Amino acid sequence: MAKVAKKSAKQKKKSLENVTEHGRVYVTSTFNNTLVTVTNDKGDALGWSSAGHKGFKGTRKSTPYAASIAVEDTVRRIIEKGLKSADVFIKGPGNGRESSLRGIKAAGLTINSISDITPMPHNGPRAKNKRRV
Repeated sequence: MAKVAKKSAKQKKKSLENVTEHGRVYVTSTFNNTLVTVTNDKGDALGWSSAGHKGFKGTRKSTPYAASIAVEDTVRRIIEKGLKSADVFIKGPGNGRESSLRGIKAAGLTINSISDITPMPHNGPRAKNKRRV
């Protein structure tokens, strides 16, 4: 009887990464963490990181220093693959907003534009009816 090789559950799917010279950097800065995703022109993720992923725990995750470390590390890895310039999209009210931009610049990536895509409510849901007595 022939043995059939089973695929292990943890076997990673090898993907073809299309790294172009221009890409996008998405920074989501919350009060507790900072998340970074680097994509190409089409929007395919090339790399990601977060302050928690870099080893910061608890309240240290929400610091500007943790945000800059996470951003700098991710951008450096993608620059090695061939990325040269990027548009930066920042979302959220956290502490890592400003320092993440410094981290991108320190890693050597050219910033073409900076956009704030924080969702803002503009009117909200319908108000409750006034109570009649």
